Amino acid sequence: MTAEFISTDKRTARPPAIAPGDEARDVLDRLWARGRDFLGTELAVMGGAMTWVSERHLVAAISNAGGFGVIASGSMSPDLLRAEIAATAVLTRRPFGVNLITMHPQLMELIDVCLEHPVGHVVLAGGIPPGAAIARIRDGGARAVCFAPALVLARKLVRSGVEAIVIEGSEAGGHIGPVSTAVLAQEVLPHIAEVPVFVAGGIGRGEAISSYLDMGASGVQLGTRFVCAHESIAHANFKHAFIRASARDAVPSIQLDTRFPVIPVRALANPATERFAATQRAIIERFSRGALSQKDAQLEIEHFWAGALRRAVIDGDVEGGSLMAGQSVGLVTREQSVAEILNELIDQALAAIAGRRSGGAPLPPRVAGDRGQGN
Repeated sequence: MTAEFISTDKRTARPPAIAPGDEARDVLDRLWARGRDFLGTELAVMGGAMTWVSERHLVAAISNAGGFGVIASGSMSPDLLRAEIAATAVLTRRPFGVNLITMHPQLMELIDVCLEHPVGHVVLAGGIPPGAAIARIRDGGARAVCFAPALVLARKLVRSGVEAIVIEGSEAGGHIGPVSTAVLAQEVLPHIAEVPVFVAGGIGRGEAISSYLDMGASGVQLGTRFVCAHESIAHANFKHAFIRASARDAVPSIQLDTRFPVIPVRALANPATERFAATQRAIIERFSRGALSQKDAQLEIEHFWAGALRRAVIDGDVEGGSLMAGQSVGLVTREQSVAEILNELIDQALAAIAGRRSGGAPLPPRVAGDRGQGN
């Protein structure tokens, strides 16, 4: 993506249906001012980090359109991450972040790579991060963002120095927790005021964005909604599977026996998910006959999905690969540019705010020096 392409894309992006000077736009700007200030963006919309999907092209497109793109580092080595950050920086001069997996054996080296460039925001995911990692990020001048699956953990992370929290409900795609976004928002938002909180999981329309902002969120994170962007490198087969899917097609992985735990992953049901259940059943039967140790049986179950996400996203194997998707997949109906997706979301959020106003609900008052409603 060249600089000329970026500027052309921004010139042709459709403006929101409600003009920026209107009262609804003023309200929206105040509601997510804290998130915008934290991210350094026009819109407090983070791109969800999706392995193989959230790479330089999509990340740069989200940032260039006013959001906050996030590179999914996954299992990248420090050298691969260094190259991906550099390539992204060529495509955008706007802020973007990097998502790191806390269980990565080279976590500290990956943090150092982020600080070299520098990357202003590092998102730690996949578990409670070590205090040393948070300290390294902050000491290096970047801002640490972490996922919190419960209020008690959100409070612990804030005490440990995290500067923003993401709460992600079970409607999300990929690895999920047991609690829905709506319940997590009610549990966390009223009680975390020290740092910005971004809400994620199942968000596919602007009305939901405005609702979570009204509840005290500083912004949102969306992943599934961007998979079928023109700028996404996902295979055409992968995108087509998303476009034809409904919310009910995005289901958690099945665990047949509590002795052999399966990490819950939400993905579109396909022949591979059916084979996974059959494979588990066969492995458990072999274990019961004494043909496998419990450890070996667990390893065979875990190995089933090795490389499956890449096969689907990059190679287009939608029958044998993993189609990780959130339940908002039912709201993905066609390919669009990132700018069009974001404009559509903003239009919907503004219309919802204006509708509440016309229905008699008072808009939040403007307060001198107001930096957003906070949390």
